[in-house]
Amino acid sequence: MPSRKFADGEVVRGRWPGSSLYYEVEILSHDSGSQLYTVKYKDGTELELKENDIKPLTSFRQRKSGSTSSSPSRRRGSRSRSRSRSRSPGRPPRGSRRSASASHQADIKEARKEVLAVKLTPLILKPFGNSISIYNGEPERVQPNDMPPRHTQEQFHLSQESSSVSTQHSLRPRREEIKLKELDSKAEKLVTKGPASLRTSEVTPPPTEDLEFGGVPGVFLIMLGLPVFLFLLLLMCRQPDPSLLNFPPHLPALYDLWETRVLGVYLLWFFIQALFYLLPVGKVVEGMPLIDGRRLKYRLNGFYAFILTLAVVGTALFWGVELSYVYSHFLQFALAATVFAVVLSGYLYARSSKAPRSELSPASSGNAVYDFFIGRELNPRIGTFDLKYFCELRPGLIGWVVINLVMLLAEMKVQGRAAPSLAMILVNSFQLLYVVDALWNEEALLTTMDIIHDGFGFMLAFGDLVWVPFIYSVQAFYLVSHPNEVSWPVASLIIALKLCGYVIFRCANSQKNAFRKNPSDPKLAHLKIIPTSTGKSLLVSGWWGFVRHPNYLGDLIMALAWSLPCGFNHVLPYFYVIYFTLLLVHRDARDERHCRQKYGRAWEQYCRQVPYRILPYVY
Repeated sequence: MPSRKFADGEVVRGRWPGSSLYYEVEILSHDSGSQLYTVKYKDGTELELKENDIKPLTSFRQRKSGSTSSSPSRRRGSRSRSRSRSRSPGRPPRGSRRSASASHQADIKEARKEVLAVKLTPLILKPFGNSISIYNGEPERVQPNDMPPRHTQEQFHLSQESSSVSTQHSLRPRREEIKLKELDSKAEKLVTKGPASLRTSEVTPPPTEDLEFGGVPGVFLIMLGLPVFLFLLLLMCRQPDPSLLNFPPHLPALYDLWETRVLGVYLLWFFIQALFYLLPVGKVVEGMPLIDGRRLKYRLNGFYAFILTLAVVGTALFWGVELSYVYSHFLQFALAATVFAVVLSGYLYARSSKAPRSELSPASSGNAVYDFFIGRELNPRIGTFDLKYFCELRPGLIGWVVINLVMLLAEMKVQGRAAPSLAMILVNSFQLLYVVDALWNEEALLTTMDIIHDGFGFMLAFGDLVWVPFIYSVQAFYLVSHPNEVSWPVASLIIALKLCGYVIFRCANSQKNAFRKNPSDPKLAHLKIIPTSTGKSLLVSGWWGFVRHPNYLGDLIMALAWSLPCGFNHVLPYFYVIYFTLLLVHRDARDERHCRQKYGRAWEQYCRQVPYRILPYVY
């Protein structure tokens, strides 16, 4: 085995590859197999050099120049009249400058002709510790836990520090460097750098056979059928006998359902809620990480908006505003909201054509009809105004409470009561508690599928602005024309059922949100978990060890409690329970499919440990 000439830690002179320039370097290591030395230049660059390219310091004549420059690239000779101003040891001299050394000029031409490939060690991509390296004049602190790229596409994109080094110390001709930069810029469009590792920013649309809601034909029928079904349901509630035997109800003329004044009132309501949303009150939190690693900021002031809305409604009652106008024009308001939702959906789809692919919804498919329904853009914003987040809780959910109050006042007026019925009070109280709970726990909305997965299109626009306020209030609307007397013992049982459902719903959601926020919280130490390959864990104890969706179970119990005060004379008030059961079963199937794809074997293990889905003993 040949003996090595230089020892580790020894300071010597190393020749820069492709040139005759020697700079001061430090020997880091020696590979006995390849007989290459790993050396480190003063600027931090590390290369592998042959032994013939390394000279001891004593073999170089000391310079007589009094310059205090410490740049290793400034090569002085007794016959040289020009100096390179570059601090880079590998920067080739400019064509306009002259070199006094013929051999030096020959070396430069040879280097440009052959475009030598310099083999960089992996260490160049991992600067030591927390040292601050200066590249292109910009200091950048490098974290010690930086991870290398994991995806195949990421191999085309160097980290900021490595790309800076390769450009600064490149031995390629200027023309080839420009071509290289163009290739790098194209590669950067495919890869986006995230906070922990590099993440691809491409959004791959799901295959056509994986489209939900029956694919394109299904969503087309849903968009046509939902508005029609809404009006048929409301017309049935207004009939003296809302039995299914009297279906279909008498249909009014279309021009009788449209009033421009009603549309103006609805728009006024919408923009008042938008004004409350923009008020600088409430804390600002960050949402879940997006595909490019960013976290959007949201202001939590929904509860404050609710209080202000109650103040406005109270003031209107004090001034003698007739709120029963909403009841007498209920169908007209439903049509105005439907038209507004359709127009909003069209605007959302049109603006999504200019959105970058990284901001599109994972649920979008590329089909115009399907994407109009499901939504293409994940978080459409006008400045800081988040359209989807605003519509989720404000106009529809708060409007639901206002409509219930209108129905309570209308019942007193229509039936000539001095006080509302106990059934109406129960319905209003139960649903008020539900809305207040949602607004008080507004931050929990940021982890739902609506926010992190579905785009904002017709599905959410119609659901938030039309379906929630006009369908969820169907029990109160029904009781105006079809009173039902409830005794206090029966009312006590219904209240107990409601509280039972609420406790399950709130405790399950609170446990889930606390675990997502801080899995290492000592208060959650007693909970059992299943780790997954994504770095997250699945709860298999507590409320989430009872059934897979305890929050859905609590929701169903509360929905039943809302309908029971209406009695059993007609099935119409129980439409909400039937619909909500179908909705949760469908949502459970969506959750099941997404979780199985995301967590793989960990989800299969979770299903074995928690076999029941929504109801105990129901698979």
